[in-house]
Amino acid sequence: MGELSIMNIMKTIVPITRFNQNEASKIFDEVEASGIKIVIKNNSPACVLMSPEQYESLMEMLSDYILQEEAEKRMASHNPDECLSQEELMQELGISQADLDAVDVEIE
Repeated sequence: MGELSIMNIMKTIVPITRFNQNEASKIFDEVEASGIKIVIKNNSPACVLMSPEQYESLMEMLSDYILQEEAEKRMASHNPDECLSQEELMQELGISQADLDAVDVEIE
């Protein structure tokens, strides 16, 4: 995202009037070149424009963070006495190693 400074923030601000003056295409080019733009309407932020790649990256980071938080919660409440070994679980489910070996798994 780059260094946070007043000048960098000022460069990202776009008044809504630029959209009303048919400058949307130019603004989108600026987003592609510089990263993000904050659209201001009535002196308040109305939306943030960013590339689809940046949006996808942010959503992946958010998803990773949520998963990490969930994992940490589960680890905090982990009780080793309530756990089963892989062999015990397979026996309980009636699965053999040969059954697992026969399954074709595709990982993305």
